[in-house]
Amino acid sequence: MNITSQIKQPIFNEMELFEKKFHESMTSKVALLNRITYYIVNRKGKQMRPMFVFLTAKMVSGGTVNERTYRGASVIELIHTATLVHDDVVDDSNRRRGFFSINALWKNKIAVLVGDYLLSKGLLLSIDNGDFDLLQIISVAVREMSEGELLQIEKARRLDITEDVYYEIIRKKTATLIAACCALGAKAVIEDTVQVENMRKFGELIGMAFQIKDDLFDYSEEAIGKPTGIDIKEQKMTLPLIHVLNTCTAQEKKWLINSIKNHNKDKKRVKEVIAFVKNNNGLVYAENKMVQFQQEALSLLQNFEDSEYKEALTLMVNYVIERKK
Repeated sequence: MNITSQIKQPIFNEMELFEKKFHESMTSKVALLNRITYYIVNRKGKQMRPMFVFLTAKMVSGGTVNERTYRGASVIELIHTATLVHDDVVDDSNRRRGFFSINALWKNKIAVLVGDYLLSKGLLLSIDNGDFDLLQIISVAVREMSEGELLQIEKARRLDITEDVYYEIIRKKTATLIAACCALGAKAVIEDTVQVENMRKFGELIGMAFQIKDDLFDYSEEAIGKPTGIDIKEQKMTLPLIHVLNTCTAQEKKWLINSIKNHNKDKKRVKEVIAFVKNNNGLVYAENKMVQFQQEALSLLQNFEDSEYKEALTLMVNYVIERKK
């Protein structure tokens, strides 16, 4: 059994029912929209975010979920899907998970409108059912994701990013949605604000580790669905590079910044930058930070009784930093 199936095992029935409810939550009277959402649903990813929602809910409540849990998971997945559709437009990307992206098949205008539609469906699902506490958690995540992306764009122009700013970017861009999954999973089934906050923090820490792992892929030789050096070509400042920029000599720093600013399309130069970052402990430093976030996340689970849900969440945390793509 592969790792994802193992993680899913304790929430298998919930995930099956969720798929049905999620599909229903997307439907529209407009045939074109239904055609596109059908395409999206049939090319889904691992669905890690709904898994976080259900596993958290079951762990904190001793094994129960309710209708709010399903709605919360659907809202998270609707919002996440909307951001992916919009991201492909922003990045001018023609592929998503090995298939054509929505903008590649139906053009940018339709992709933006579909993203807006999914976003509004998610918000209305909460409003129509009076889940205002869940809606607040999700709305904060949407705001922070937009801020994170814009902060990254702003910093990429000047290449003046510190480690603290990098953490702020990835916290908002990636970690905030996983934090929302875990907070929402808890909030849907219990009232204990301390536990809900603990689970939010747990999700945030996993999200941080997840993004650092993604950034490390840019330096790996393995085929992971995106070519090596793509972050450098896009002038994205990630942790391995930031660390090396902060620890190398002034002359080396000048060469690095010049390479990223003016030679980021030159394959040979990009390879030299990757080699320089590797040789100057950029990857080792980033890996250590990733493990720190992972260990901190695991420590937040210690207060909970042992259960198959806690075990699955522990597996999930370890999978985040051990995955190969």
